[in-house]
Amino acid sequence: MDGAGGPGEGPAQEALQSLSRRLKVQEEEMELVKAALAEALRLLRLQAAPTSLQGSGAPAPTRDSLAAPPGLPPTCSPVMVSRGTQTEETQVEMEPSPGPPGLSNGPPALHGGSEEPGGTQSEGGGSSSSGTGSPGPPGALRLVQPPQRAADTPWRNSSSSSSSPSDRPRQKLSRKAASSANLLMRSGSTESRGGKEPLSSPGGPGSRRSNYNLEGISVKMFLRGRPITMYIPSGIRSLEELPSGPPPETLSLDWVYGYRGRDSRSNLFVLRSGEVVYFIACVVVLYRPGGGPGGPGGGGQRHYRGHTDCVRCLAVHPDGVRVASGQTAGVDKDGKPLQPVVHVWDSETLLKLQEIGLGAFERGVGALAFSIMDQGAFLCVVDDSNEHMLSVWDCNRGTKLAEIKSTNDSVLAVGFSPRDSSCIVTSGKSHVHFWNWSGAAGALANGTLTRKQGVFGKYKKPKFIPCFVFLPDGDILTGDSEGNILTWGRGPSDCRTPGRGGAKETYSIVAQAHAHEGSIFALCLRRDGTIPEHFGAVRAIAEGPGSELLVGTTKNALLRGDLAQGFSPVIQGHTDELWGLCTHPFRNCFLTCGHDRQLCLWDGEGHALAWSIDLKETGLCADFHPSGAVVAVGLNTGRWLVLDTETREIVSDITDGNEQLSVVRYSPDGLYLAIGSHDNMIYIYSVSGDGAKSSRFGRCVGHSSFITHLDWSKDGNFIMSNSGDYEILYWDVAGGCKLLRNRYESRDREWATYTCVLGFHVYGVWPDGSDGTDINSLCRSHNERVVAVADDFCKVHLFQYPCARAKAPSLVYGGHGSHVTSVRFTHDDSHLVSLGGKDASIFQWRVLSAGSAGPPPFTPSRTPSLSPASSLDV
Repeated sequence: MDGAGGPGEGPAQEALQSLSRRLKVQEEEMELVKAALAEALRLLRLQAAPTSLQGSGAPAPTRDSLAAPPGLPPTCSPVMVSRGTQTEETQVEMEPSPGPPGLSNGPPALHGGSEEPGGTQSEGGGSSSSGTGSPGPPGALRLVQPPQRAADTPWRNSSSSSSSPSDRPRQKLSRKAASSANLLMRSGSTESRGGKEPLSSPGGPGSRRSNYNLEGISVKMFLRGRPITMYIPSGIRSLEELPSGPPPETLSLDWVYGYRGRDSRSNLFVLRSGEVVYFIACVVVLYRPGGGPGGPGGGGQRHYRGHTDCVRCLAVHPDGVRVASGQTAGVDKDGKPLQPVVHVWDSETLLKLQEIGLGAFERGVGALAFSIMDQGAFLCVVDDSNEHMLSVWDCNRGTKLAEIKSTNDSVLAVGFSPRDSSCIVTSGKSHVHFWNWSGAAGALANGTLTRKQGVFGKYKKPKFIPCFVFLPDGDILTGDSEGNILTWGRGPSDCRTPGRGGAKETYSIVAQAHAHEGSIFALCLRRDGTIPEHFGAVRAIAEGPGSELLVGTTKNALLRGDLAQGFSPVIQGHTDELWGLCTHPFRNCFLTCGHDRQLCLWDGEGHALAWSIDLKETGLCADFHPSGAVVAVGLNTGRWLVLDTETREIVSDITDGNEQLSVVRYSPDGLYLAIGSHDNMIYIYSVSGDGAKSSRFGRCVGHSSFITHLDWSKDGNFIMSNSGDYEILYWDVAGGCKLLRNRYESRDREWATYTCVLGFHVYGVWPDGSDGTDINSLCRSHNERVVAVADDFCKVHLFQYPCARAKAPSLVYGGHGSHVTSVRFTHDDSHLVSLGGKDASIFQWRVLSAGSAGPPPFTPSRTPSLSPASSLDV
């Protein structure tokens, strides 16, 4: 509701919506009652036929001729099924009956010989009653005549003329009608099951509960206590027919777009192989500029994926092969903490060599550095605790040699002196500290750490000192937030302050140069002895072969070039949370948008940014017209745009309401555009042949919460939609945007896409105990073989399709460091694209068919092309 109404209008609107919902429920109940009456009358008409047949010598139906209701697995384990009436409730225990292999509608056997074969009326107007006759069409309800019983074995509630009074049919008819009328509200409760618990894990209305109840023609699950009924398509005779197990297809991480430069340091180095190493989300990327696999000039990528949460810093060993990477703390999907840790791994094999500090760090690992003088035998680590604990570790053994509280201020950089491993330097908020480690002389002695604080004296003390670098003569250069580069020269030991001056040498400022108007984030010592100018907002610098430089920026981009020829981007990415994603209808490219207000088109083959524009507002959703000529983008203000994909010009600019738009979707024929809003409405527009012009066609009104997902039918006439309160509604768009009250009639409709997270074909993707918000996005492949899911626990899942079995198994893929907000398959299903939320990452996964080995692994060259670990960036 918008807030433009007068006083009292809000409660009135709420009351009106409540009455509307009650009316809808009552209408559904009436439909169920009508269907129950019709079914009961049909049952009464058919009961006379078997009697006459038996009287004429026809064989009585046998136990093997009983047919189960459609969708009820014949081989399911024994369950208790309740039969609710106005005056009594009867429990009937059913057990599996043997039958020929592959018989999907085999009969359930009656246990004990004293149960009634009749059943309750299911939601949606169908019945799970048994009856007589041959099996009908798949999914049709069949009546099976109960077998003849001995005279001394009476049926409970039997409807046979030998054991019932003359008015028994009318009583049964009234019981069926009353049971059907109450089914919608009571089928998930213990009362309607004769006092038995539901068929799955119990839980209160506020718990994360998913209950799956077989009703013959429908499946019901519960999310936060709300029942969600999904009708089984008529072509499915038994849930046992549906595929089980994980899909034969698998995913392989092909490319990662983006670079974490906006809020991290120590994040860009060049390895001995010539690969550039950096990180984003939970992945450390090894990128080989140009000439590698991945397309002409697009270079190649490999990925270290051993971390369980976001990587925050890197250090490269002096051998240029081994890499140390530190991750932040986090929690898994069960709420258990994931502790910060440092991984030391081989960049050639991508195998983890050592895990350092598990349980020893707090909050995260903020800075790392290998020693240089002794061939990288030691690793210095600063964590993100309040005291910023400084520790020294034996790299080979993974043991801690020394530890001390550093400072309560932020520590942004750490490094060993290349001339003496006993000298360690840290810098950060308003400080430069020089540490002496007494254990460096002998690895067997842990030693102690003592600190000497850098004194600024007559020079202005900066607010931050983000970076420093060692000069060949042992002096140190620091870059600070004032734009100054300070030179710290060595001096004799200060014996007058024994508590603070225990270092072999002390440092003092000997020179100052004002290099920039803004803060200095990175320094790189060139082989020719000069410090280069910075390119824009530089976060890190690494030296490549010859005069080449690689520059990481605060806008999450990597630039490549030199000072004479200039720089060009080789890796680009978004800088804020991502939500909008759509893939091109016939090209291998995709479009993204998010909170950074950038709309970006990506070339999936060249692994590059094709173009980007500034939307001026937050983009939340997008979809290509089937022609590919235009794309629609929904914004957070209720405004939506249509842009020409070639000229990037806005050809349409329309506003619907003032709430954010969560989904835009063109019909498969391109004649309509549906726009789902947080004002609970779906706006429908007629679209011109080229997609450039749109005119309002109508509105779909009926949801009681904001729209989350929607899909068009293959004929382009109907829409299926989900909402924030877990509704599944169907709409007749071509017939005037009418709500289809009888959802049962839509069970066999075919959908052009399947992105709705609630529906019979995908209800198995929901994990046990889900709270209804665990799944953010879902996408079925175009060949309708698999379905990909993006969850709230940083994972991408791959399921078989249809996924209509509770708690279906999946293949799980990590790498994102935040909730995964969207997944989409490319037009030919060769790749899957996934978006990270807060980590602003874009992952492009290669879809491998069963038996496919995937692309051959890229083997880096061992030929040194540059000095190892040539960058100390912080």
